[in-house]
Amino acid sequence: QFQLVESGGGLVQPGGSLRFSCAISGPGFTFNYYAITWFRQAAGGILEGISCMSKSDDSIWYADSVKGRFTMYRDSAKNTVYLQMNDLKSWDTAVYYCAADAPDLGCYTTSQRMDYWGKGTLVTVSS
Repeated sequence: QFQLVESGGGLVQPGGSLRFSCAISGPGFTFNYYAITWFRQAAGGILEGISCMSKSDDSIWYADSVKGRFTMYRDSAKNTVYLQMNDLKSWDTAVYYCAADAPDLGCYTTSQRMDYWGKGTLVTVSS
């Protein structure tokens, strides 16, 4: 019903920055009903929830691994969510996904809760 498309991945040197976009399309989508979560999965690793934003935009959560370096925000007029990533580290190398679910309150990083997923975009942090 809804499509999530990530963009903005690529190769970056340690200490560099990237900005991801997650564009959501489909009839009737609104941030009034859906929270958005960013996940990542390194090669051979587990899927990790790293940031999420509630549907009301009053609650944003970050994993300790990215807190202070990553910032999540959205443009409701464009149905797009962004993840600004600064001071990238080698261990940030992963495929990054955005996902949506419809909680009553707050936001979650439990992958099983997600209703919609993007296909992912790869970030490689290397010199």
